[in-house]
Amino acid sequence: MSSDGQHKDPDIELFVKAGSDGESIGNCPFSQRLFMILWLKGVVFNVTTVDLKRKPADLHNLAPGTHPPFLTFNGEVKTDINKIEEFLEEVLAPPKYPKLAAKQRESNTAGNDIFAKFSAFIKNTNPGPNKALENGLGKALRKLDDYLNSPLPDEIDANSMEEEKSSTRRFLDGEDLTLADCNLLPKLHIVKVVAKKYRNYEIPSDMTGVWRYLKNAYARDEFTNTCAADAEIEMAYLDVAKRLTK
Repeated sequence: MSSDGQHKDPDIELFVKAGSDGESIGNCPFSQRLFMILWLKGVVFNVTTVDLKRKPADLHNLAPGTHPPFLTFNGEVKTDINKIEEFLEEVLAPPKYPKLAAKQRESNTAGNDIFAKFSAFIKNTNPGPNKALENGLGKALRKLDDYLNSPLPDEIDANSMEEEKSSTRRFLDGEDLTLADCNLLPKLHIVKVVAKKYRNYEIPSDMTGVWRYLKNAYARDEFTNTCAADAEIEMAYLDVAKRLTK
């Protein structure tokens, strides 16, 4: 390979779900996950929003039967989200691109049941189990809050005699965004927006770890510029969020 070839960025195009106007970013945590990963890698890439109502023929030929997100990497189509994440971490590697994998194994599973609990809560139409489903979501959020407030090994001073303080880290695995955040944050944001809109449920203010985490995410372009507008998220859940029948 020529030295010139080694420094050239690969040709990457990411296809994400379009919003209701057919152009802006739509509500899709998986699209945002890949968008964030590519942004954090610092690689040059193009983004195309795909209007699912009018999926163009050339896209249909590119990835038949596939809904976004998917990407092309030097012309090769990749459609499996988890495999895409592994592939990007492997090929966009140091020294040119940062490693994004979390150091702590627990960071990858923190909050992994929140979205399922939220979905059960939001889709339920029966007032009977509503409180129990709300509590299920609250319990899952509390578990995440505990993790975010528990110091990571590198925050603990082994020589200190002082009592262990709670963590002040910005993200799941420390001060930097990792693959774990790219997976969880888009879902957590949807939970916050949709539960408030359709169930008047707010993440409790005493969950200081979760709120610190969200606040730090909202201060980062990699999150805010890859995220659908709140109104877009609410619209996407209009038919999913069932009204409680009296």
